[in-house]
Amino acid sequence: MKVGLAFASSVGIDGAAALEICRRAEKAGFESVWGGEHVVLPDAIASKYPYTADGKIPAEPDTPIPDPLIWLAYVAAAAPTLKLGTCILIVPQRNPLVLAKELATLDQLSGGRVELGLGVGWLQEEFDALGIPWERRGGRNDEYIEAMRALWKGPHAEYHGEFVDFAPATCSPRPVNGSIPVIVGGDSEAALKRAVNTADGYFPGEGDFEQLSALLERLRNKATEANRDPASIDINVMFGAQMMNPAEGVEQMASIGVDRIMIPAFFFAGPDGLDRLSQLGEQIIPLANEVS
Repeated sequence: MKVGLAFASSVGIDGAAALEICRRAEKAGFESVWGGEHVVLPDAIASKYPYTADGKIPAEPDTPIPDPLIWLAYVAAAAPTLKLGTCILIVPQRNPLVLAKELATLDQLSGGRVELGLGVGWLQEEFDALGIPWERRGGRNDEYIEAMRALWKGPHAEYHGEFVDFAPATCSPRPVNGSIPVIVGGDSEAALKRAVNTADGYFPGEGDFEQLSALLERLRNKATEANRDPASIDINVMFGAQMMNPAEGVEQMASIGVDRIMIPAFFFAGPDGLDRLSQLGEQIIPLANEVS
């Protein structure tokens, strides 16, 4: 089982801290490091955050949320074995041709280490501030992924859809391995369907073990119904409540077929945080390797 460090970009804020958390994670045996995003947090938010009981995002207005691609590009050379992922990038908010270029450039520079964890967004007020339509964002996301994959596949690509339309064009450089793995985040029926139909991996936000088990079972049933091998969908799961008993948590996640646990870097904020990260790595990584 792989072990990733989620939301590292929101803990390693300044340059030195960003480099150090990645170096320490790599030395501790982590396999990947991840950054999340919001371009802005509007002052007035009526949208319900889907992963807390009260629907409030666990962040203050001035909570640092660095751009994940710039942050990952900055740290990539400091920890040359770590995969570089987004958890998550809000794809409908970005121009797909520019995003295809940015991701492919980072992938080339890092030797093929980039993974695109994506979501369609939950914060309507952010879309409004950016001047991007909230409606049909799911369909917009899906076309953007198709268009980027067309550009990554080879030169003289073209795409003609509702939201993206361009004549033959070439985007270079292209990803080292021909494409970039796409991981769909979210717990909704639409997210499950999108993971089955378009993704290489799935990243639910559900933290309760029983509900998570049921959610993954639904995913696998949908994959079977779509004539897709469920094992072809890489399962990435947040490792939060399991930190109360990490050894038991690793066994639990292995029992439901999780391929990568994502440990939130927030656990390692504050004094002695990086020492605690190293200690946890020594505890968890061997257990994860045993069940891989």
